[in-house]
Amino acid sequence: MRAYQVEGSWSMDHLKLSDRPEPQAGTGQIRLAMRAAALNYRDLLVPLKGYGSRMQDLPLVMLSDGVGTVDQIGHGVPASWGVAVGQRWCPMLFQGWQGGAPDAHKLSRGLGCEMDGTCADWLLTDPLSAAPVPAYLSDAEAACLPTAGLTAWRALVTDGNVRPGDVVLVQGTGGVALFALQFAKLLGAQAIVLSSSDDKLARAQALGADAVLNHRHTPEWGRTVKAMAQRLSGRDGVDHVVELGGGDTLAQSLRAVRAGGTLSLIGVLGGNRVDLPLGLVVTRAVRLQGVTVGSRDDFLAMCSAMATHQMRPVVDSIYPFEALPDALAHLQSGRHFGKVCVALQPGEPASAAN
Repeated sequence: MRAYQVEGSWSMDHLKLSDRPEPQAGTGQIRLAMRAAALNYRDLLVPLKGYGSRMQDLPLVMLSDGVGTVDQIGHGVPASWGVAVGQRWCPMLFQGWQGGAPDAHKLSRGLGCEMDGTCADWLLTDPLSAAPVPAYLSDAEAACLPTAGLTAWRALVTDGNVRPGDVVLVQGTGGVALFALQFAKLLGAQAIVLSSSDDKLARAQALGADAVLNHRHTPEWGRTVKAMAQRLSGRDGVDHVVELGGGDTLAQSLRAVRAGGTLSLIGVLGGNRVDLPLGLVVTRAVRLQGVTVGSRDDFLAMCSAMATHQMRPVVDSIYPFEALPDALAHLQSGRHFGKVCVALQPGEPASAAN
């Protein structure tokens, strides 16, 4: 089978389209004929051994997100689990996290890091480490769900408890950010979106953003966002921040959030070190919540809500299988709006960005 993998040594130069033996479903396993994959920021770090000693030895198949069609069911898979040949299923990023709170064991086996990922013709998984996807979604849309979609869902719903009328601050217009915008609106909340691009802000408004701000023009945006939230809700700041910048943005987020509000710390795109004014956390009872994807139970709840509202993920571009390096370069450029995807089988038309 075809597989895009890092082989030989850790570097982008050793990312190769290779051939591997075709896997067969063993006892308790299902085989997915992979149809599409989606990229995440973590995929830019993997070829550089960015997750350190916990990573699988080389070769390592790339990517953590994808969707495939069940084409083999191994012995010992109970009929009561509802798995049938021909269904589309997504493997979960963390293969050991079926439900409940995270712990070290549940987070120990991640696709495309501690074990081979989704950028291959076939993938073997335990049915309890994967889940069916809504039929109305395209392959590329479904491939976006296990990391970006689930991270935003857990941040706002499972951990965040966002309510109708709340104000949510969303940083940027990448995959997690746009899922967070869409989920905020689905929950009846209001959303403020930050970006350095006026064009992307206009597109965010078309998706339902209630207010937008170009942070390039307002580098000290914390108090400005706080004032925007006061106009929207009458409260002394935003109720919830989807924090993706990390070191570069956390201090401003603390100035934007209301007393008693929540910051969901999801990304560190602006750096993983921060000089933080802790007084703004303690004296205002602000909650800092780290978010690392979510469980299979979270995934099923998210898919149910999406199907009820017929919500569709925002796909920026779809690259052909052999163009994974171009897809990664596009992701790294920051020009994307929504998710960058890869078509692994014929059927999903490519629409790669220029």
